Amino acid sequence: MDKLALDQTTSRRRTRRRALVAMLLASSLATVGAGAMSLAVFTDSKATSGSWTAGTVILGVSPATAFTATGILPGDTDSQTIAVSNTGTGVLRYAMTTSSTNADSKGLAAQMTLTVKLGTCAAATTTLYTGALSAAFLGNPAQGDDTGDREVAAGATDNLCFAWTFPQTSGNGFKSAATTATFTFAAEQTANN
Repeated sequence: MDKLALDQTTSRRRTRRRALVAMLLASSLATVGAGAMSLAVFTDSKATSGSWTAGTVILGVSPATAFTATGILPGDTDSQTIAVSNTGTGVLRYAMTTSSTNADSKGLAAQMTLTVKLGTCAAATTTLYTGALSAAFLGNPAQGDDTGDREVAAGATDNLCFAWTFPQTSGNGFKSAATTATFTFAAEQTANN
């Protein structure tokens, strides 16, 4: 009987253990399920976006040909209003340089003088440059704000009066002399520069 009683006691213990493990397992699952349920919250999300468009600086120079003068004689002079415009969206800064030809080696561009004044030729004011046609300049085309650079706001125009003179003192060495000058305007943004 001892063996039978021992087997029954062992069997009961096993059954109790199994029941206890089953209860613990069920309780754990219930706790995990309840915990998962208790972690539920209302949520929401929204998004925002950005859009970027680069600005522009668009330089315009009018007229395309400032002068066509033939048969000029010592003492002759003429002027032309040059409109420097900005059709871009940002403020621009510009400078001007001049290059000229000397194919006949007579040096007419160096002999002639050029005066650049602020405003239209009908109402020109401040002199910005006066000197040899071949060396005419405004500001400096190097990047950055330089002395003499001119600024033009978006949608605005800067009028300049270009007036040339063939000096009265020019001698016979300039008979039939010819030159072509090119005025190059270089622009850059002013913002962050």
